[in-house]
Amino acid sequence: MEIRRATTVAELVAAEHLYDGPAREEWAARFLASPGHLMLIAYTEDGFPAGFVSGVEMTHPDKGTEMCLYELSVDEAHRRRGTGRALTEALLAAARERGCHGAWVGVDTDDDPALATYRATGAADEGVFAMLGWELPE
Repeated sequence: MEIRRATTVAELVAAEHLYDGPAREEWAARFLASPGHLMLIAYTEDGFPAGFVSGVEMTHPDKGTEMCLYELSVDEAHRRRGTGRALTEALLAAARERGCHGAWVGVDTDDDPALATYRATGAADEGVFAMLGWELPE
């Protein structure tokens, strides 16, 4: 397994089987053009994108810069092999290299595989929180 930073729209689109929905080229291009956005893809020996992790740097006047682990996904046929853990550790290493002072992730409290993966990489439970969202029509 090799983990590489995605730098082209083609790489992001080729990994769309790992996303919640189909990739859109214009969104992929915007992602790549946005400073602080990062996607790492794990490739099998034959070049298949087996998993990804995405992160977004967030900066605040009293917190400095932190990395938000936005999403982690591993192809079902490649799970339970350490890919999720390796991707998480690679994102944390990239966050350190970028000067981030911390990293965080929001996780559903009943998502046992995700919780186990993040805890295996040293994440500490900071308590339960509610996540609220807004749909913003075009």
